[in-house]
Amino acid sequence: MLREETPMTQEQARLLSPLQLAYIGDTVWDLLIRSRTLWRGLNVTHMHQEAVRRVNAAAQHAALRRVEALLTPEEAAIVHRGRNAHPKHHAPKNQDPADYAAATGLEALIGYLYVTGQEERLLLLFRRSQEEDEQPCPQ
Repeated sequence: MLREETPMTQEQARLLSPLQLAYIGDTVWDLLIRSRTLWRGLNVTHMHQEAVRRVNAAAQHAALRRVEALLTPEEAAIVHRGRNAHPKHHAPKNQDPADYAAATGLEALIGYLYVTGQEERLLLLFRRSQEEDEQPCPQ
């Protein structure tokens, strides 16, 4: 993956707040989703529509549910910390607060895996999280 710095140790990453991890995880998730739309050969309009459909709290909560059984105890603890983090703002009006909290947990996990250099694990969980959502898109 693209990174300027060397990966953090797991101990260093655990010292970050779950909101810091989610901040990075949100961007990594968005990049993975957008890359997937590009490789699927969608035009820009359909790429945007697909990204909007997959990069929102409800879709991320569904993605988390698909991989929860695969998580190690440490990964589950990161998700738990992220889910229980209290940002200084409320969930957007159009998002369910439970979905928003779960999405923050997923983003914290993605951020943790990214900053610790666990790209293979990150990609495995990402691919599994998207399996049931795959459907043909209009060209």
